[in-house]
Amino acid sequence: MSLMEHLEELRKRIVHSAIYLGLGFAAAWVFHNRIVEFFQAPLIHIGKSLVFTHPMDALNLYLQASLLAGAILAAPFILFEVWLFIAPGLYQKERRFVVPFMAATIGLFLSGAAFGYFWVLPSAIKILVVDFGRNFTPMVTIEDYTGFFLSVILGLGISFEMPILIFFLAMFGIVSPRFLWKNIRYAILAVFLVAAIITPSPDPWTMCIYALPMLGLYMIGIGVAWWVHPSRRKAKEAA
Repeated sequence: MSLMEHLEELRKRIVHSAIYLGLGFAAAWVFHNRIVEFFQAPLIHIGKSLVFTHPMDALNLYLQASLLAGAILAAPFILFEVWLFIAPGLYQKERRFVVPFMAATIGLFLSGAAFGYFWVLPSAIKILVVDFGRNFTPMVTIEDYTGFFLSVILGLGISFEMPILIFFLAMFGIVSPRFLWKNIRYAILAVFLVAAIITPSPDPWTMCIYALPMLGLYMIGIGVAWWVHPSRRKAKEAA
């Protein structure tokens, strides 16, 4: 394909992805009240509710929550469009990864988001609002809570994509399983730094609970790197 053909193909995939996102947003908007209830449930659980300081805040919350839910609904179709764009540059034997790639990407992101929603977010809100804020009157605004919510949910969802990132880096020979294992001490340090940032409680045991899943994903990534690295594939073909 020429450069213009590549650009035309890219434009086509972007348009299709935008359509899927729009359809997902429309479907989510039908249930926007329930989505917002789910969104602020961790705060309601401690007997607090959101307040707004700008007339547009409530509408913006409904729009952002519906857009996020719509993006999750459209994610399989958008990922398929991404795969259709990069598939022509792959060998036939590499194209068999499409189903595992999509399933793993979506599954890992949802696992990270669920970990953040059911474990990290409630703990953080309880400690920050109830424990540290017990001597004050909390006034949690929609804007502040939305930013905090998205930073936890999206941050952990993206963090759980570590094996997918390692998959592509190893498949193109950028990293090797030996390199990943040799530098595991730096990976452990980075994981515990991230866990220390997102952990609402200062005690080390809670930090370890948050760090262990990410360390497990790194170890899985080493196995994935060994599986797809070009050196192993070449050795297998030579045999």
